[in-house]
Formats: sequence, C-alpha cells, structure tokens
Amino acid sequence: MEKLKMHTPDLTQDNIARIRELFPSCVTEAKDAQGNTKYAVDFDQLKQELSGQIAEGPQERYQLNWPGKREALLTANAPIAKTLRPAREESVDFDTTKNLFIEGDNLDALKLLQETYLGKIKMIYIDPPYNIGNDYIYKDDFVEDAEDFLIRSNQKDEKGNRLVSNTESNGRFHSDWLSMIYSRIKLARNLLKDSGALFISVGNDEIANLRRICDEIFGENNFVECITWNKRIPKNDKGIGNIHEYILIYLKNSAVRQEFVMRKDGLEDIYQLVEKLKKNQEPIDQAEKEIKKLYKKQGYDRGITLYNSLDTAYRLWGKINMSWPNATTFGPRYEVPHPKTGKPVAIPDRGWRWKEDTFKEAANFKNGTYQQMTALHDGSFMCGKIWFAKDENTQPSSITYLDEVNTFLLRSVLSLKSDGGIEVEKIFDGKNYFSYPKPTTLLRLLLSSINMEEGDIVLDFFAGSGTTAHAVMQTNAEDGKNRKFIVIQLPEKLDTNLPEQKMAAELCRKKGVPENIAEISKERIRRSAQKVKEDNPDFTGDTGFRVLKVDTSNMADIYYIPDNVIQKRLLDAVNNIKPDRNNPEDLLFQVLLDWGVDLTLPVRKEKIQGKNVFFVDEDALIACFDTGISEDLVSELAEKKPLRVVFHDNGFESDAVKINVDQIFRQLSPSTEVKSI
Repeated sequence: MEKLKMHTPDLTQDNIARIRELFPSCVTEAKDAQGNTKYAVDFDQLKQELSGQIAEGPQERYQLNWPGKREALLTANAPIAKTLRPAREESVDFDTTKNLFIEGDNLDALKLLQETYLGKIKMIYIDPPYNIGNDYIYKDDFVEDAEDFLIRSNQKDEKGNRLVSNTESNGRFHSDWLSMIYSRIKLARNLLKDSGALFISVGNDEIANLRRICDEIFGENNFVECITWNKRIPKNDKGIGNIHEYILIYLKNSAVRQEFVMRKDGLEDIYQLVEKLKKNQEPIDQAEKEIKKLYKKQGYDRGITLYNSLDTAYRLWGKINMSWPNATTFGPRYEVPHPKTGKPVAIPDRGWRWKEDTFKEAANFKNGTYQQMTALHDGSFMCGKIWFAKDENTQPSSITYLDEVNTFLLRSVLSLKSDGGIEVEKIFDGKNYFSYPKPTTLLRLLLSSINMEEGDIVLDFFAGSGTTAHAVMQTNAEDGKNRKFIVIQLPEKLDTNLPEQKMAAELCRKKGVPENIAEISKERIRRSAQKVKEDNPDFTGDTGFRVLKVDTSNMADIYYIPDNVIQKRLLDAVNNIKPDRNNPEDLLFQVLLDWGVDLTLPVRKEKIQGKNVFFVDEDALIACFDTGISEDLVSELAEKKPLRVVFHDNGFESDAVKINVDQIFRQLSPSTEVKSI
C-alpha cells in the first residue's frame, strides 16, 4: 500500500523534470549531502543548448537583480512539511461554505495550496506592504538547500517572529522587500487558470521594481495595464498633493482572450430614478423630462445622455445614426417604407449602415408590412428596434437600450474615493481598526471587470482588513454570481502603540481571542456577511468561511527522516503521528492537501462497525484513522466504491489484514486509489 508523502511538492525537482523532457543531455545524476542520488542540471550544457554560439562565462544581460534573489527563488521552490488544521469554532457555516480563511504565513499557505488549487484560481488580488520606509514585511528564512529547509520547517521550535520593520536605514531596504514579494508571486502564478488574472495594488516606492518582477515571472507579453487609481484624497509628504496609487494587471496566458470591462458611472442613480418613476406611473413624456434633468444635474457624458427616451415598460433607450460611417466609401442603398405614411423614407447621402436583410430583421418587417408598430407620445413610432419619425422626411435610427450597453472597457485611470476606513467604521460601530483599508467599491469594480463563471475562485494572500472577502460577497449579492474566496492572513500581533490597533486589541480581549490582525480580519468578514444579508434580503448565496490554520505537520519526525531515528526510539515511534494531534480531522485535512482534494468539500463522519469513518463529498474520499481495522470493515468500505481511501498505516488489527487491503479493493472497487499514512 502506497504511503502519502505529507509535504508540499518539491518544485525544484519538478522543474528539473521539465528540463529533462526538453533537454535530456542537460540533466545528470549527482549525490546530495546524505549521499542519495538525485537528478541535477548541467548548467554549462544547458547554456550551450540555448545559445547560438559557443557559450563561455557569464555575460551581461537585461534583468532585475538584487542581493538575495537566488535565496528567494530557492525559498519558493523548496518543499515544507506543514499542514492546514481546521478550526470549526472560528468558522461560519463550516460544513456548507465554499470559502476559505487561512491563518498563517502566506508563503507556507501558497505552498500548501499548490496541488489542490493548481490552475484553478480565476483572479488574484493582493495589496502587499508598500515599502514606504516604516512597513512591516515578511522575513523569510533563506537556507542553503531544500533538504535543510525541509528539516527546519518540520522542527517543533518554530520562530514566531515572521515580521520585521523594513526602514530606509536598512542596507537591504529594497532587496528584502523584493525577496519577500518575488517568492510569493512566483508561487501564486501557478495557481491561476489560463484565463486568470493578477491584480496588485502598489504605491510609488516599488512600482518600477514590481513591474520588472512581474514581467520576469509572467512574461512581458502578459502585462495588461498599470491602472492609476485617483483616490481623491491628497497626501502631502513631498510638497505635492499625491492622490493616486497603482494597480498592475497581468494575465496568466495572453493567448486566452480576455476583456476587462466596467459599468458606466452613475447607473445606480439613473436606475433608481427610473424605478421611482415607474412605481409612480409617471406619464412617459414627464418621466423623460425628469431623466434629462438628472443628466444635466450630474453632467453625464454622451455615453449615457444619448439614452434619454423611455418605452412603455420604462426602459431607457437611445437613437443610433444609421448612415454609412466611412467617409471614403458608400453603403447599400434601398427603399424603406414609413410605417404610417407608407412612403419611402429619406436615404442617407452615403447609404445605409446595414444590409437590407439586417434592417428588415431589426424592424420586424415581413411580407411588405411591419409586424409590430408602437406609437410614441411625440408622434414618432417604434417598429422592433427601429425608430421612425412622424413622417418619411426624417431618416430612421436604430434603437439601443441603456441596459444593453451598461459597460465599457476598464479605464486605465479610475477615480474612486478612498473611503475604506469609513466602511470599516460602519461595520465596527464607529471604530476603524485598520490603516488605509481598501474600499469595497474598488474591489467590486475589479471583480466585475473580469468575466467569471459559476464557482470561480478569488484569492487574496494579503487579506489584511478583509476587504476582498467582503467585496466578493457583496458583488455576488448584486449580480447573482457565485464567486468563492480564499483569503490568507498572518496572525500578526497587534501593535498597541498605534491607536487603531490598541482599540483592536481591546476588541480581541473582549471577545476572548488572541490579539492579532487575523482575528480582526475574521470578525470583519463575519460582520460584513451579516450586513450583506441585511442589505440584500433576497440573497441566498454563500456568506460563510472555513477557517484553516497553517501549522507543523501532524506526522512525527520519523515519518520524514526514518534513517535519523536511533534504534531505542523505534518502539516509541510505532505511531508516526504526533501525540498532541489526536483530532482525526487534523489528519483528514493533511490528507486532502497531499492528495490535492478540494478543501471546501463537505465532510461527514459516520460510525461503521464501531470505527469513525470520514466521508468527503460522500465518495471523493473515505478515511479511517482508528486502530483495530478488520477485513470486514475494509470490505464494507470497498463496496461503497470511493475514488480514494486512506487508512492509518498501523491501524489494522493484523499484518494479514494490512496485506489484503489492496487485494480487497482490486476485487470490489478496482478504480479506488488506496493509500496510508
């Protein structure tokens, strides 16, 4: 029976395997520090394979480099022996939600998600520290090789201090920030779908370097745009009113066509007025006057003011010119009868924009007559989607409804007030526990800009104030889609020297929870979910989240390094699970990670033959970690024909049962994958 590896993938070895497929002569065998044989790249040979001339020593080339870049790459690729432990009591709708809140170092979390969510994320939005001279950044442990990293990441005495203040007096001011962000973006790219996109908020201080990093990781051809966000609130720290930040957008694969769109400004006010006029049964001519008053007051551009007429259902529409648009050529010429007089209407000087068949279809003109004609209050007529004047002397126009053109391409300059702090205050009874939180209006705009399908996932691995999770739920309530979110936040200890964090610490003490940012993030999402439901009483979408916490592996050291265990400890190590990990759900979620199974699938526990058996999505996976497992129980589970089944390696009542497990499943459920821990 094959054993699960119970650690994240070794991306270095995966990369070497890909090189070996392309250039077999460039991969050789070498001994590691323990004397084990491993594949290694012959870089001199690889340079020659990729060169059109004789390859010699290192040459100058265009690239972004900094002290620590190699260590950052190694850190991104090295495997870790960690896990995600479920926290039911901190979750909302644990058994039914499809959303995740992961508490822990985002570098570890991104590694743990590599198998389960590889190529499955539609959109990533992050708002990392801006590196403005007083930010805290993640201090990663750079190591010499992957083996050491694996051992260190599995030790019991972990370092709790993951954040350091990155001040401008630090000699590695830019380098430390670049190393921190490089490894995380590199891992994040793997998680995106081919149709996925990355959005990164950033300020002036690192915009140039961040662009170079993303160009390297994603490829310059996958750069979409650098959006300038006008926050409308000036910040004066260099003798000028700075009112903008940036949002970088990159595609996973530019070969997959992607358009980014946004709703036209002011539509909410317009539709609110139209709904009021319709409810009051305002006469159409008077209602149109009210619409035009609003347009004039708000100063809308022609993209909206063109749509100033109402049909009998109070639906806004506008007239579109039907003349041939090209000044150097001519369009088709044909006669069009007026629906009232029957006489031919005036033909545009350069001909019609449409072919005759297209015009007739739009006007619903069949067998020489208009199939439907609606007289309007001003004496004009609507025939299908063609407008005619009172008589034949005026050229007709095509009809387009405003709700058909609600959107246009996302603009490279956005003007949105930075009122995220006000939003947080409303949620937390007048108190703001975060510094400069992003507004949900910005996130909702970005979420709506990308074409999402049912169940698409949004990832934010710098969750902070929880704005992304809030925006996902609110946007789902508005457009009826079912986006899911995964947000990751380090349990960063609150700094009580800062006024807003001092208040946050008081809230944590009042609720009896640890005093860290992750706790405030979770509370913001809980309260936001309640607000979304109150503001949208008909909304029945997912407003819960399943809390998972990054922790050391559930498996004892002997599971990973059995050769290092001395003889006298072997009898103590018969149970290869750590003694303080007695919750079988902890083991279950590490198995889900190792096998790459969706972490939000429903989990059900049932007693069968006196043993605790977990069913993940009924037949996606069956797990039993109890001891004394009999052949009868194995047979009963095999008859359920699950896709996967896992047992504790030392859980069988005899060696004979353990030996027969594979044979039983081959007979009763040959397609089931059988493993042990």
